[in-house]
Amino acid sequence: MMSSNSANNLLDEALGFNDECGGGGGGLLLLIEDRVETSGAFILHHLIKRRLSSPNRPNDVVVFLSFAHPFSHYDRILRKMGCNLGVQKENKRFVYYDMLNLNYPVTDGEKGAEDLLLSVYGKIQKTVELCSSREGYKNSTIMIDDISLMEVALCGSSNLVLDFLHYCYSLATQFDCLVIILNHEDVYSTVDVPSPLLQMEYLANIVIKAEPLATGLATDVHGQLTVLNKGICQGSGCSKSKIRNFHFRVKENCVEYFYPGSRT
Repeated sequence: MMSSNSANNLLDEALGFNDECGGGGGGLLLLIEDRVETSGAFILHHLIKRRLSSPNRPNDVVVFLSFAHPFSHYDRILRKMGCNLGVQKENKRFVYYDMLNLNYPVTDGEKGAEDLLLSVYGKIQKTVELCSSREGYKNSTIMIDDISLMEVALCGSSNLVLDFLHYCYSLATQFDCLVIILNHEDVYSTVDVPSPLLQMEYLANIVIKAEPLATGLATDVHGQLTVLNKGICQGSGCSKSKIRNFHFRVKENCVEYFYPGSRT
């Protein structure tokens, strides 16, 4: 069995990140796709901790938009992983936006929702710009949990969701940020029209799919990950596109990753 450090390295190697590089190549988009029966939230938790806990990145900032859970939910989970979000929030390294209760005049319809999103984006933009002016600053990371619930909150307006994601992507390109998005893939399984998911898959530098095992349920394996890394350009070189597949098991304070057949 792999140790927790080895497990984390397996995922990080698939992502192609290292502590010395930032967003890289003028901004990166990472898309996490999961299913209702196989949550990919643990990947989001891992990336939050990684961005905030690295000794080589003491000034990085995470801007987090939650349409799924209150702050206490993430704080409880990250504490078990050894990361105190409360302290990070006080130090302005974890900027949390509670999007669970979007309030805009119902009579304004889509226009009211659009105005609200523009207001939220303005706050994100101001945060990123402020962070970029700090001495010793490296990168900001924008995280959204999750865009399927974002669409529900906006009364099913996929156009507004796409516009907002494109704004964030443009901001990432301008300030060399990393954008991380979580989405439930099976929400769109019966939809014939193009969804925000398809657009984001096209733009994403890295796509992570969390899926149930093809062979069905297992007591010691909770699912499988497929990581498509389209390649990251850093400096004068570019890495090639790679696909990696491995299994995972979610534990109380960590996640184990391992290749199929490597456990006895």
